[in-house]
Amino acid sequence: MRRLLLVATLTVMALPALAQSNFPTLFIEPGDDGFETYIAAAMLKKKVPVTVITKAEGAEYVLKAADVEVEKVTTGSKVVKCLFANCAGTEDKASTSVQLTKGDAVVWSYSVNKGRGAKNRQSMAESIAEHLKGDYLKKQN
Repeated sequence: MRRLLLVATLTVMALPALAQSNFPTLFIEPGDDGFETYIAAAMLKKKVPVTVITKAEGAEYVLKAADVEVEKVTTGSKVVKCLFANCAGTEDKASTSVQLTKGDAVVWSYSVNKGRGAKNRQSMAESIAEHLKGDYLKKQN
């Protein structure tokens, strides 16, 4: 009886790993700014139906992100905006774009802009993950 219970428990515990192996593989190309780490974490957090792998060989998809560009708002322009208009929109901004390729074909691309500059890398990565999941991968099933 105990053996049967042990086998059943191990089988149930192995099911998520088996189900995950049915997902397409995704390699996130490293960039100069380390943004790929944020993207990989966001893929897991947002439960994007892909298996992120660490080598490009054997990957069904490759995701390439441009380096995050930060637009700094100077103190002078903040003061002028606040004096003559309102203080809205006076924070730094950051943006990036990604391309998803399958073989030599670009199958999906996305651009994201967020406030708070480089401090918002996690939010940008999560936006990429959510849109990849909803805009492209759901339509593939």
